[in-house]
Amino acid sequence: QVQLVEFGGGLVQAGGSLRLSCSASERTLNPYGMGWFRQAPGKEREFVAAISRGGGITNYADAVKGRFIISRDNAKNTLFLQMNSLKPEDAAVYYCAATRQVVATVLDLYDYWGQGTQVTVSS
Repeated sequence: QVQLVEFGGGLVQAGGSLRLSCSASERTLNPYGMGWFRQAPGKEREFVAAISRGGGITNYADAVKGRFIISRDNAKNTLFLQMNSLKPEDAAVYYCAATRQVVATVLDLYDYWGQGTQVTVSS
């Protein structure tokens, strides 16, 4: 079992930046592909970004491409999501997740999930 905890959510003005972090307690994230998903009120959870086990492969949803950057520090057992040029439509609860796949963009392929962190973007 991998327990994931997200940090870094909050309130930011449109055009601003936030950096989310995700760490695992008692387990290394090294064997897992990792991803970020988000869920806005009344909407389904959607893919945001994914990164492979070694960090060499990244994938992004079209809505965040060029604005968000996913990265990982395996030595520190931490996943990051740098979010720049935030828009009101980026507001959601953001979840980190771990998959046994090398890398995955499909929600159902993820095995472990964090509790989520709220991101609010004011216009």
